[in-house]
Amino acid sequence: MSSESTTTPEARLHNLGLEIPAVAAPVAAYVPAVRTGGHIYTSGQLPVQNGQPIHRGKVGAEVTLEEAQAAARQCTLNALAAIRAITGELSTITRIVKVTGFVASAPDFTAQPQVINGASELLGEVFGDAGIHARSAVGVAVLPLNVPVEIEMIVEA
Repeated sequence: MSSESTTTPEARLHNLGLEIPAVAAPVAAYVPAVRTGGHIYTSGQLPVQNGQPIHRGKVGAEVTLEEAQAAARQCTLNALAAIRAITGELSTITRIVKVTGFVASAPDFTAQPQVINGASELLGEVFGDAGIHARSAVGVAVLPLNVPVEIEMIVEA
């Protein structure tokens, strides 16, 4: 058995130099995540660190592709924080089922899937085969707080 298969998702994040933040406070009337049956649905998570967006603006204008990918990673960490608040630990996740990514895009920007790869690749690194998921990457005019990316997830746990 490889050491990767016996390592927890939290340990894999640590090995990547990442950690799960505190659950981000909602910016409106909702909860960060809800469990129903064997699934957990997260609300849309923004690229916020220490209460502040890490980037603002539209991808392809004020925000580069690389910055947007980093924002997608931060959104994913925030989604995992919301999930862990329900499960107690990430190792209870048996499958990342679906990721939906919203990208605030300049009118001529069409690389939304590459932006959301920031989330998908992180989930693959942390969860291996269980991190392979269905996905949508949607371009939008604007997102809350003028952030470039928002991610929501459905996981089985």
